[in-house]
Amino acid sequence: MIDEKRHNRIKAALQLRGSSLSAVARDLKVAPATVSTVSRGFRRSRRIEAKIASELGCKAEDLWPERYRQVAEETTMS
Repeated sequence: MIDEKRHNRIKAALQLRGSSLSAVARDLKVAPATVSTVSRGFRRSRRIEAKIASELGCKAEDLWPERYRQVAEETTMS
């Protein structure tokens, strides 16, 4: 699900902590556009989601609950 508001909140929260999506990209050695694509919800990357969440002092599940709720439901259904 594409969510520009959440993307903007993530960018603002990173900025308040002295970081940015570009810094996350540098740390992970990926293109900044890749991190932005994940933050916006166009694509998924557990590694990028986890790094963004770590920078914000939370869990990826807290930032993208709909992405992780599906995984938890699939796991319990198996």
